[in-house]
Amino acid sequence: MTDLMWTDADVTAALDLDTAIRSQRTAFEALADGRARLAPKVSVPSGTGTALSYLGTISPEHGAVAKLVSVHPGNAELDLPVISGTLLVLDARTGGPRAVLAGTALTELRTAAGSAVAVDALAPGAAADLAVLGSGVQARAHVRAIARVRELRSVRVHARNRQRREALAAELAAELGLDVRPADTAEQAVRGASIIATCTLSAEPVVATDLLEPGATVVSVGSFERHRHEVDAELVRRAGAVVVDDADTAAGHAGPIVRALRDGDLDRDRLRSLGEVLTGRAPGRTAPEDLVFYNSVGVGVQDAAAAHAVLGTL
Repeated sequence: MTDLMWTDADVTAALDLDTAIRSQRTAFEALADGRARLAPKVSVPSGTGTALSYLGTISPEHGAVAKLVSVHPGNAELDLPVISGTLLVLDARTGGPRAVLAGTALTELRTAAGSAVAVDALAPGAAADLAVLGSGVQARAHVRAIARVRELRSVRVHARNRQRREALAAELAAELGLDVRPADTAEQAVRGASIIATCTLSAEPVVATDLLEPGATVVSVGSFERHRHEVDAELVRRAGAVVVDDADTAAGHAGPIVRALRDGDLDRDRLRSLGEVLTGRAPGRTAPEDLVFYNSVGVGVQDAAAAHAVLGTL
């Protein structure tokens, strides 16, 4: 039996944004250094949604962490979490269960924190105008997390539902003291933006590359399955750097990456992992005017690092 059962409220209380961001930087660097180990991500249909499983270790001194997640987009209309999950943390010495953590809040935090690490590594230091596409928990979390690594001048939020985008903009403006406004269209949101975060579950592009400003950094977290394409093929073709959380995982799961590899728009050796960029093994942005694309599908070492941060062992 485990001696620790952590609710989402417990996780949120233990894992502030700055700690989450540090944990994700550690995760990606450990993956690049070879200290972390990552099992293949598994995705299977489950009822009206999808089930995903993750397994990873952050180092030989840390026990393995397994996470089972369900993604049910229809839950948004029921006022239920679209993404929910549970994590099991094993003891490094005995292999027995050490803790069980609710995974909804942890997944929200580690995903946005990972994007913040990517923005910090890939976006120019002066990047200060953020566009967010989506109005769910990830959209909210991404504004909060990116605001920790860049001094934002403006934030524009676009989602199909007018009431939701207006409510989210008002909430974030009051909470963060930033100029956060709703945008009626994706074009209005991304015009002039130096950082774009797409936080939807769309199977079709939600932003056209032709609308992007030179030098923009685009982060996609909703393109985590082969059929999901938040960005168009032109972005991958034109990007000066295509960065992913893990190259092997992205090649099998990230919709824009899978499509680009299939269609010959991207050579496998052009993929750069975020950990390689962080540790200097691969370049990130090489020119101020380049478009840079980061596609995250989420990997098990992120969960392992976040879980051990919650437990105070990272």
